[in-house]
Amino acid sequence: MKKLITLAVLGAAMQLGGCANQYGASNVSTANQKEHNIADKAIMDTSIGGMVDEGALAGAVALVYQDGKEVYYGAFGMANRETGETMKRDTLVQLFSMSKPITGVAIMQQYEQGKFKFDDPIAMHAPEFANLKVFAGLDDDGEIILVEPNRPPTVADFLRHTAGLQSGGDDTPVGKIFAELDPPNWDNTLSEFAEKLGQVPLLYHPGDRWLYSPAADVQAFLVERFSGVPYDKYVQDNILTPLGMDETSYFVPEDKRHRMAMRYRVSDAHTSAAVGQEEADSINTKHWAMNPGGFGYVSKVDDYMNFARMLLNEGEFNGHRILKPETIRLMATDHLPDTVGDRSWLPSKGQVGFGVDFAVRIAPPASVGEDYGVVGEFFWDGYASTLFWVDPKSNLAAVILVQSIPIHTVKVHKRFRNAVYGVPERDAFIED
Repeated sequence: MKKLITLAVLGAAMQLGGCANQYGASNVSTANQKEHNIADKAIMDTSIGGMVDEGALAGAVALVYQDGKEVYYGAFGMANRETGETMKRDTLVQLFSMSKPITGVAIMQQYEQGKFKFDDPIAMHAPEFANLKVFAGLDDDGEIILVEPNRPPTVADFLRHTAGLQSGGDDTPVGKIFAELDPPNWDNTLSEFAEKLGQVPLLYHPGDRWLYSPAADVQAFLVERFSGVPYDKYVQDNILTPLGMDETSYFVPEDKRHRMAMRYRVSDAHTSAAVGQEEADSINTKHWAMNPGGFGYVSKVDDYMNFARMLLNEGEFNGHRILKPETIRLMATDHLPDTVGDRSWLPSKGQVGFGVDFAVRIAPPASVGEDYGVVGEFFWDGYASTLFWVDPKSNLAAVILVQSIPIHTVKVHKRFRNAVYGVPERDAFIED
């Protein structure tokens, strides 16, 4: 059974004027993509604030830029209900998988320097992955059958999640091997991580399937190897500092920890309970050997918007050239071959392919049940329901930072997107 969450956005959105699209969003023109101007502040406030008022979110902070100008900012609710800390512009949140696009930029800087080509076998640059085998089941004695991959996994496979990597420990045969070797243990360096991951059998032949994986951590390892600089220092010097992302880091010093948002679990009754503080402390309040590429960064909304604006501006921000325009366009190109039929949960994000560490929208939404988006945009999100996207056709970048799990329980992304583009709220559901 599902419960429908109603908002005042429906009526407000219809007052914007303009040319209606298939969803009745009157300010979204299908004739001129540049007319995707964002909805007014009242609609945005109603949508985001409504999720907080309903108890669907403890707090949220959102920021939207268009045509180089800030066109929306809003902060709602609590960063930490237990301490009374409200959500603010400088609230720090755990990005989780929104760390991956940062890693993607770092590895593509190496690409620009000629350190690798997409079709290079990964073993050319990382012998740790030279002896990868593919799991092919169990024999009559219950022993694992391993076969040679149909082709060597390439660097591209590690940029688009088609390498066949196991993601974590579980009760499957390969999962048990992963758990025993424990590549992502925080006491492992990236080199130790790669050495151990290279001993874990692949789940499928490279290029056969899209499956979310520790590939971005391998990218971080490659950045470290190519540059000869520890990964965290490389990113600090070549991405974070030039972009003015002065409070984006793995480690949060004690005098800033009161600004960290608590993570909350959202139930079907719209109530939230604080979860994971010990985990948060373990990740971000100690210095570890592991600096993963797939997660781990803490950031604030303006910091991440600087990153998004750099992407929107094709690699340049405030006089700093981070990547070439053609490299940004390459990252934002769908690199999934048509032969990749099994794409796991990626289709749940809509009509998308996958570029370098983010999804790429390749067709308009096929139904009102999908998240709204513009063809050509690229985006990614995080475990605690954070989201950003870059919409070149509308010259727009948007970021929303929340700390709510599990992701998509309350359709945070759909409702935020609808509010940004003035699309009526018709399908904001939560599971009962």
